[in-house]
Amino acid sequence: MEFKHISVLFEETLDGLMIKPDGIYVDGTMGGAGHGRAICERLSSDGHYIGIDQDEAAIVTGTKRLEPFQDKVSIVRSNYADMAAVIHELGIKKVDGILLDLGVSSYQLDTADRGFSYREEAPLDMRMDQRQKMTARDIVNDYSEMELFHMIKEYGEDRFAKNIAKHIVAARQERPIETTLQLAEIIKYAIPAKVRATGGHPAKRTFQAIRIELNQELTVLEDSLDMMIDLLNPGGRLCIITFHSLEDRIVKNSFRKNENPCTCPPGFPVCTCGKISKGRVITRKPILPGEKELEENSRSKSAKLRIFERK
Repeated sequence: MEFKHISVLFEETLDGLMIKPDGIYVDGTMGGAGHGRAICERLSSDGHYIGIDQDEAAIVTGTKRLEPFQDKVSIVRSNYADMAAVIHELGIKKVDGILLDLGVSSYQLDTADRGFSYREEAPLDMRMDQRQKMTARDIVNDYSEMELFHMIKEYGEDRFAKNIAKHIVAARQERPIETTLQLAEIIKYAIPAKVRATGGHPAKRTFQAIRIELNQELTVLEDSLDMMIDLLNPGGRLCIITFHSLEDRIVKNSFRKNENPCTCPPGFPVCTCGKISKGRVITRKPILPGEKELEENSRSKSAKLRIFERK
C-alpha cells in the first residue's frame, strides 16, 4: 500500500517556516514527504532538506517522492528525538527551520495490519517504528489494572477509564487479547449504551492512549522541544502541528517558557536568575484549519499549528 497522507495546514506551515532558498530545513516527521516536497521546490541548489522518520514505509515513499531533489536532500530513519545527532552527523550545526507534524498518519491508520485502527481486524501492534520489540498487545495483556486506568485516563482523557481497565483485565483472564476488534468490543461494553449512541466510536480514546504510551509520544515531544529551539539559527522557526490537547499544551507551555524563562518572583525590580529569552512565540493563539480544509479532510478537525522564532 502506498504511503498516502494529506498534509494538514499545508500552506500555513510553509508560510510559517519563512523558507529561504539557501536555508537548511529539517522535517522531523517526514511521512509521505508532502511538506517535504513543497519545501524542496522552494530551495535553490544551495538549500538543504533533511527528512527524518522512524517508519520504514515513510522512508521508502519519501525517498521516492524526493528523488528529483536528491542533490539537496538527506533522508534518515530515526526518531526526531535524535535530531541533534542526525544533523551533526551530516556536518550541520544549525538550521533555519524545523517542522513536526505529530500524531498518526493517514497511511498508518488505513493500513489495517499496522493495528492502529479500531475499525479493522488486525494484530494489536501500533508501533510507529517496527524495529521496536514491544507492541500494543504487550500493554493490553501485561499492564496492571491500575496502570491501564492511569494510561487511559491521562492519555485518552476518557471518563470511563476505570471501567475500561476493569473490563480489559477481566477479558484477558479468559484468554489473551490479540486483535484490534477484540479489544474494541471489550471497550464497547465498558461504556454505557446511551453514551455509545452519541459519543463517537467508544474505542477511540483508549486506542489513542495505548498508541501514545507505546510510542512514548508525549515524553519524546516534551524532551525534544528545547533541543530543537537550540538548533535554530537566529530568525529560524520551529513549526509544530498537534492533534490533541495534551500535545498542544506541551508545545504551548514550552514555547512560552523559551520566550520568557525568567524565574524571578513577580515584582522583582531587576532579573537576577540570569535566564535569557531564546526567541518569541509567533502564534499567540494556534492556527486552525479553515472551512475548506475541514470539508476536504475530516482528519484535520483537531489540528493546531504553533510557531516559535529563534532570537
